[in-house]
Amino acid sequence: MRVVFVGGGTGGHFYPLIAVAEAVRERDRASNEESDLIYIGPEPYNQAALDSVGLRFVSCPAGKRRLYRSILNWLDSFKIISGFFVAFFKLLWLYPDVIMSKGGYTSVPVILAAWLLRIPIMIHESDAVAGRANKLAARFSRYVAIAFPEVSEQFPKEKIALVGMPIRRAFFKTSKEPFGLLGIPTDRPVILVTGGSSGAVRINDFILRSLTRLLPKYTVIHQVGDQNVDRVTADASALFQDRSILDHYFVFGHLEQEQFVAALECSSLVLTRAGSTTLFEIALKGRPSIVIPIPEDVSRDQRTNAYTYARATGASVLEEHNLSDDLLVAEIDRILSDEAALSEMRSKAATFTTPKAADTLAGTLRSIANEHES
Repeated sequence: MRVVFVGGGTGGHFYPLIAVAEAVRERDRASNEESDLIYIGPEPYNQAALDSVGLRFVSCPAGKRRLYRSILNWLDSFKIISGFFVAFFKLLWLYPDVIMSKGGYTSVPVILAAWLLRIPIMIHESDAVAGRANKLAARFSRYVAIAFPEVSEQFPKEKIALVGMPIRRAFFKTSKEPFGLLGIPTDRPVILVTGGSSGAVRINDFILRSLTRLLPKYTVIHQVGDQNVDRVTADASALFQDRSILDHYFVFGHLEQEQFVAALECSSLVLTRAGSTTLFEIALKGRPSIVIPIPEDVSRDQRTNAYTYARATGASVLEEHNLSDDLLVAEIDRILSDEAALSEMRSKAATFTTPKAADTLAGTLRSIANEHES
């Protein structure tokens, strides 16, 4: 079986593909087969992750259509056109049995080329609001897998299957020494703050302004984005004459897979954006959370993700335009001081996740590939 995976631009698109590739490899080992797995995109995104599951990288340009006016939209239109022709000839050369797309602008040239070449397409929509690329791809796809039931109305009913979110195998394991791995003290509750793979400047600023009230009571693990580490570290240092207080503040540009799993296991509360992959990973570990979605004028899906997740798990949602430092600290204190609420959020979060999603999608890829081969 030869499978082409496509979709990217963010970790939320990329890492679920890795999870499905892991499940394909598990099925390969069980049946003594070896599937040929390929990832197509403008760049590898994370070469180590591709190598870990034996995914070959094939380069293909792609252009992005932004929601706002920009000369980059005009320039990227040429990338979209060139990407289509590159994708067409590379797919003609590879001719896979099936294509799995996670959406995102990088998927568009490949999906269009696959449709012309009559290569079967399966897509997965992670969000509670369908992305533009997946809305387009659904017209040409054989199978539309979704993570949230709320998005079902936006796709052809005869193609839909509610499978949940494919999550990497590492998240199903328990770290032996999560506190030791990160060097985190165990003497107080831990708050994990994550703004996604690139960090979130607004969340970083809210946390910095709140540190004088948080660090006397809590340990804070703060994933700020690689480009923000120096500024955040310097700003935090300037807040305290007593440097020992900063022994409970841990700044990371990004968290590798093992580190993120450990950070989740250490945490009593997670403060996060509303990227769907991250929400499902938090739920898998049964962690209470405060969700601060990206404003709707910037991202159309995160607000819907946040409230859908909150209804199911009891998570707290704080909208950025209403947020203040006082409100953030008060909400953190409220949740962490209420053991009954924490217990309820843990149990609801743990039941939200879908542990078999990756294997379900891997099995569907095999079924589609078998039909294509015959």
